Amino acid sequence: MTIEAVIFDFGGVLTSSPFEAFARYETERGLPTDIIRRTNAANHLENAWAKFERAEVDIDTFDKLFAAESLALGAEVRGRDVLPLLQGDLRPEMVDALKRIKAKFKTGCITNNLPANAIGSMTGRSLYVAEVMVLFDHVIESAKIGLRKPDPRIYQLMVETLKVDPGKCVYLDDLGVNLKPAREMGMTTIKVASGAQAIAELEAATGLKLY
Repeated sequence: MTIEAVIFDFGGVLTSSPFEAFARYETERGLPTDIIRRTNAANHLENAWAKFERAEVDIDTFDKLFAAESLALGAEVRGRDVLPLLQGDLRPEMVDALKRIKAKFKTGCITNNLPANAIGSMTGRSLYVAEVMVLFDHVIESAKIGLRKPDPRIYQLMVETLKVDPGKCVYLDDLGVNLKPAREMGMTTIKVASGAQAIAELEAATGLKLY
């Protein structure tokens, strides 16, 4: 199979997963295990998180909606308190792999992100825009276009912009729900659990030596 493009999710792929920070926060405050992840997953296309990533609600509304949704699942967590937990650390081995891939293939990034004025988003944004975003031929940010994964249209937009056949693309994400539409379009998909695992699967898919 010939590969022409590699498309990356950002958080949890090029950075460490925020799930680790969620778990620490819950433990420190005696909250039910996985309450943040469960709140994010419930009604995941139309919940507070989805609306905020599409820039349909402001931060105050997000804060209140997330609190109500988490309370319905067993414990109130304020949306504002969750946002600073999203700052994952860059995975240098993944950034190095991206540089090697860019030399050979087209590259894209599809990220479900938060509006630029959200708490915690500015420091993370400056960190990754400077170092990593320049490595992509095209970047799609949910908060800028009002669409978010797993909406199939966001993947379609990427392949049309890169001018590639989905069947010649590799797509990496840390969430299975976001991989499904890409796979259904014909992309080779990689579910990222760690940098080493992702790089091994990328090497197999692309034929490149990445470390």
